Amino acid sequence: MELRYALHFLCLTLPLCTSDNNLSSHSLLEPYDFLFDTAVEAYSKGDWFSVILNMEKALRNEATVRSVKARCRVSCANQTAFGEPLGGLGVPIPGAGSVEDLGFFQKILKRAECVKSCETEKLGPLTVHQVSEEVELEFKKRTPYNYLQVAYFKINKLNQAVAAANTFFQANPDHMEMRQNLEYYRMMEGVQQEDFKDLEAKPHMAEFLLGKSYYSDDSFGLAAEHFERAVDEYFIADEECRALCEGAYNYDGYNYMEYSADLFQTMTDHFLQVLNCKQHCSVELASTAGGNKPFEDFLPSHFNYLQFSYYNSEYGTLLYDDIKVTMTSKQLNGTQRVLLDGVISDDECRELHRLSSAAALKGDGYRGRPSPHSQSEMFQGVTILKAVKLGQEGKVPLKSARLFFDLSEKVRKVLELYFRLETPLYFSYSHLVCRSAIDEKQEDRKDLSHPVHADNCLLISELNECIKEPPAYTHRDYSAILYLNDDFEGGDFIFTELDAKTVTAEVHPQCGRVVGFGAGKENPHGVRAVTKGERCAVALWFTLDPAHEEKVWIISVV
Repeated sequence: MELRYALHFLCLTLPLCTSDNNLSSHSLLEPYDFLFDTAVEAYSKGDWFSVILNMEKALRNEATVRSVKARCRVSCANQTAFGEPLGGLGVPIPGAGSVEDLGFFQKILKRAECVKSCETEKLGPLTVHQVSEEVELEFKKRTPYNYLQVAYFKINKLNQAVAAANTFFQANPDHMEMRQNLEYYRMMEGVQQEDFKDLEAKPHMAEFLLGKSYYSDDSFGLAAEHFERAVDEYFIADEECRALCEGAYNYDGYNYMEYSADLFQTMTDHFLQVLNCKQHCSVELASTAGGNKPFEDFLPSHFNYLQFSYYNSEYGTLLYDDIKVTMTSKQLNGTQRVLLDGVISDDECRELHRLSSAAALKGDGYRGRPSPHSQSEMFQGVTILKAVKLGQEGKVPLKSARLFFDLSEKVRKVLELYFRLETPLYFSYSHLVCRSAIDEKQEDRKDLSHPVHADNCLLISELNECIKEPPAYTHRDYSAILYLNDDFEGGDFIFTELDAKTVTAEVHPQCGRVVGFGAGKENPHGVRAVTKGERCAVALWFTLDPAHEEKVWIISVV
């Protein structure tokens, strides 16, 4: 200790000892145990500025020593890898023979010299930074921050005092006095929540916990970003931890003067100690300061969180666990498109189908024509408003009308979340529709059940144009079709190019399936001919403009 303090005195008196942050052979980093002792002494005298100056510097220097040692050992390991053959000797393997032993120990000596030179150049004489186990324990327990929080409080630097107090408390959660201090700070004017920082938080753990927080809030895009950074920081921290294991041998209760192992036994003992330390790095990195036990499967859990974050970022945040994203815009060869399955149950499909049979009118919503689109099919439908009125009159079960209402609302919420809209969707029009094939009119049929069109613009396929002006429903922004059955032939939903001929994607209806899409020119669509049976679905159109909200929804809210 006297030698180190003498060197510290020289550093204060000689011009060669500079305080330049770029460490070199011409600078000497002050030993952090000396700075810690100086700060503790200043604390006993009430010299708060000296406490802060020396304790903050002690923390910086301790971190610098760790970082330099890790970087030097990693760098030197890369320069003197054992897998590289020596000239004329091959790959050095200890015990293979006298010449081979020389090659192996040559690597050992080169690495030792490399590490020693690197650390001396950046830190000064190595004995200066050898500290006692007691001092190491004080820094591990974050004791410097206990002193700092008092010193900062005494000079009325509340933000720094709160950060120091919180940093100490993270590693000492059973410290009742500090818990009381933090509660006191929370009540003080001018103290903000963001002041409660952990100044010693490991980057990999901080990113992981942030990722978990965003994941819990269903902010999957942000969660993925933080989990990605957490993985990168984890491997950096793991490399540093493993490098720091390659320190001096810990005699672990033995007096080194009594240790009498031979050369290879000594090497074995030391190497096993290093391996045990490196193996423990995974536990250390999975532990939070003051935590009782490490996170289980810590590193694998990053990738588990990432896969779900990627999935939900790509496919949107869904409100219901039983909903499956079957196809995305990319898989449907377009933009603003999605195919969902499991949106409603088989029983719910059957109930809506019965409602259609009981309440639907031929051509309802389209001036009573048998089919507005094809002479080879019958068309019947019912709006929510009509279903509600019939339910109130007792002509259909009111619960069926309510189900129509509720399931349409469920689809709205799902689309709103999937497309990650910043403003809510409002219903523009809702229609429970069944199309039935007229058997005697199916021969040589070439038309579509519903011609290709866009929902908010007039499609002029000959010009590959879609003009957004009346009589088109220009206020419509999104559309969805909720399918109720699949026991029919034909009737597939298609997306096309603006030419109305080039099919880009095709969807076969089935119970509980929803196809959702933007209502503009990017998504021309139509329905192939229903050639046998009856095809039923709920057609839903949405707007971002509340002025165009469907009347029934306004009535329901009131």
